[in-house]
Amino acid sequence: MALVIEGEERIAAPVEKVWEALNDPDILKDAIPGCQALQKKSNTELAATVVLKIGPIKATFNGEVALKNLKPPHSYTIQGEGKGGIAGFAKGGADVTLTADGTDTTILKYAAKAEVGGKIAQLGSRLIESTSKKLAGQFFSTFGKKLNGD
Repeated sequence: MALVIEGEERIAAPVEKVWEALNDPDILKDAIPGCQALQKKSNTELAATVVLKIGPIKATFNGEVALKNLKPPHSYTIQGEGKGGIAGFAKGGADVTLTADGTDTTILKYAAKAEVGGKIAQLGSRLIESTSKKLAGQFFSTFGKKLNGD
């Protein structure tokens, strides 16, 4: 099952600060819902452990994340894949772009594509899509707060 999630967030910080945060494993770990661990393997590779609950299924996903098409400080593509045992798998990526809106505000746009399989895919597209959009919203809300020192 494949899904597409697109969105835009206004972040009260300059583009360079937002770019640094998008590449900071500590900030990302705190912002990713359910993230238990996020280790930097290289400047463009991360290993992650995330616990997610989608409907009646709760699973721990272990995965790899890679940053590609880097154009600092304006855009990159993030790609990842995680396995959740009998719950299934998730893989996908997102194109992220940062645009200055004045000197102290950044517009962050994202277009994500994801594919899920296994028991999770059997839950139905509406539940998976609504949960994915909710998790994306939580990530960017927390990310913006972390950037502003909250």
